[in-house]
Amino acid sequence: MDNLKQSAALQSQRAASQVKNHTPIVLTVAGSDSGGGAGIQADIKTISATGSYACTVITALTAQNTLGVTGVLPIEQAFIEQQFAAVFSDIAVDVVKIGMLGDAATIKTVATALKKHPVKHIVLDPVMVATSGDLLLAREAISSLIYELLPLATVITPNIPEALALLGRDPGQSVEDGLQLCRELLELGSQSVLVKGGHLTGATSSDYWLSHSQQQIFSSARIDTKNTHGTGCTLSSAIASYLAQGQDLTSAIGSAKGYISEAIKQADQLQIGSGAGPVHHFYAQPKR
Repeated sequence: MDNLKQSAALQSQRAASQVKNHTPIVLTVAGSDSGGGAGIQADIKTISATGSYACTVITALTAQNTLGVTGVLPIEQAFIEQQFAAVFSDIAVDVVKIGMLGDAATIKTVATALKKHPVKHIVLDPVMVATSGDLLLAREAISSLIYELLPLATVITPNIPEALALLGRDPGQSVEDGLQLCRELLELGSQSVLVKGGHLTGATSSDYWLSHSQQQIFSSARIDTKNTHGTGCTLSSAIASYLAQGQDLTSAIGSAKGYISEAIKQADQLQIGSGAGPVHHFYAQPKR
């Protein structure tokens, strides 16, 4: 009996040690940005800078820089499936972050893979509207996004134009009440909604979060800079990273807001390109 007790105690200690020493892992599912400011590249930088480990499933290749996108090459569905299978067959993913998907077929492939390989949290950043205001997803693809992926999401993180597009409205219309927008979006099926207020005006930038039982407004001073490329990718990846580290959702959002605010504040230290540059993902690293 004593030997059995000792064995059980040893197993318990090993299990506790494994939990303590577990590396927080985030899988980001998104498109590649050749300019390095957004997409998979921004996700990897953010997840790394905030203390987690990044894996990837690439859904599209883009030719872009700080001035804009000049080309998009979708990845074949079979290869997207192969990337998912390779990661999940070997690596214990804690959280999945989803960004650019491109079309309805990719949305279906991603949703099928996530149902086959469930994780504790999914952070969905619905990349749908370009800075120009143009839709990046066809209407039928938006419907697929709502039906296939929103019900799987712990939180969705649309900006104002994307939130309006999800609701079938003109992405350019004015919005007075961010929480009301959240209430309408919550009816589409996700566990919670974070509407980013960066497109609004005023000295304060507020993001509005709503679940079925809680609500909170996250506010920070608006920062005057043109270098905001990839802010949505960065915020959603930071939320995923902090969730992977065990923070609850509201804490993870608060931590991510602090990170992105400082990354935007420090963005002008970087001299990258002649257009809208990236935020400074590694602002906390010592200067060389």
